[in-house]
Amino acid sequence: MSGLMRSAGLLPYRINEHLEVLIAHPGGPYFARRDDGWWSLVKGIVEPSESDRVAAIREFTEETGWEAPPQPWVDLGETTLKSRKVVRAWAVEADFDPAALVPGTFKMGSREFPEIDRVAWVDPDLGRIKLNPAQAVFIDRLSLHLGL
Repeated sequence: MSGLMRSAGLLPYRINEHLEVLIAHPGGPYFARRDDGWWSLVKGIVEPSESDRVAAIREFTEETGWEAPPQPWVDLGETTLKSRKVVRAWAVEADFDPAALVPGTFKMGSREFPEIDRVAWVDPDLGRIKLNPAQAVFIDRLSLHLGL
């Protein structure tokens, strides 16, 4: 593996009358007023000793307080962010209550902030607007996989 940073994450989805995906807004003061283009799937850094899949499970639980949904997962492949970080993603059918989010935290100076400050179920069109532009491809790949 090269020296480039890797992240791995999960994109929960549900289908009621239409497809919805669960996306996360990053916490902390830097992101407080940022919205369109700043959301993400729930993801985090892949540690040197772990697989992408293991990192996705760990990060999902750390960042949401929820157990990662069981497999099978839909492999959505990879995308590269402007920062050159590579993100690997899987979609998984699940239904979480955004009000039940219990986010992990990080410290900045003497203050503590949630890693993600909220999650939301959104339709694919809104998801493509809210997500980091490089991550919108995951919605396209999921829609294609589901034949939608």
